[in-house]
Amino acid sequence: MGDVALIDSAHPVAYVNDGNEQWLSLQLPRQPLMSHLGSEPRGGFRGRVATPAWRMLYQLVLDTAEDENSMSEPIGSYMQLAIYDLLGALFVAPDGPSISAHSDKLFKRVCAIIKARFADPDLGPSAVAAEAGISLRYLQKLFTLRGSTCSHFIYSVRLDHAARLIQRRAATRTEQPLSVIAYACGFRDYTHFARTFRIRFGYPPGAAGTRATGNYNVRVHADESAQ
Repeated sequence: MGDVALIDSAHPVAYVNDGNEQWLSLQLPRQPLMSHLGSEPRGGFRGRVATPAWRMLYQLVLDTAEDENSMSEPIGSYMQLAIYDLLGALFVAPDGPSISAHSDKLFKRVCAIIKARFADPDLGPSAVAAEAGISLRYLQKLFTLRGSTCSHFIYSVRLDHAARLIQRRAATRTEQPLSVIAYACGFRDYTHFARTFRIRFGYPPGAAGTRATGNYNVRVHADESAQ
């Protein structure tokens, strides 16, 4: 009682039963499960593993099967995420590759979303995760594996674009206010923009026009494809 098996339903499988066993089956979508866990779970059998994840998954499935009332949509969504987490604890190899081909492809997509929407002041990690169709926790994991955070990458894209606009402003000798540039790059407050700009580049926005182009290279801890 309580044994757990994870089986790829796309492959043929044979069940052998001595006639006294009963199994409860859950059909889970492959891609959402992989996106939530961040890697391909290692299928197989986990028999009577005395871990909290094993006990919780068994009790969760048992309670759900005994509940005759169908769950509401919000509750069902939370239950699904809980099952994903428990399966991850049981079947994701702890010594697996830190960055899989799947997560690398997804990370590039996340970076593309940020680059396309960085001028939106409402863009944050939650909005990026929602548009990418992944959980906020998995989004943060994608950046943590690459030594950065989603918020840091968003601000880096905004600041680099602002630096280019300021340099163009100096080259064309226009009188465009720096605050207008800040707002166009997704910043709501000029003071905050000026402070983060100085932290990133080492000088205030007003002095950026006199700097060489080479000072504006992207310096985000991410792979080359995201820069």
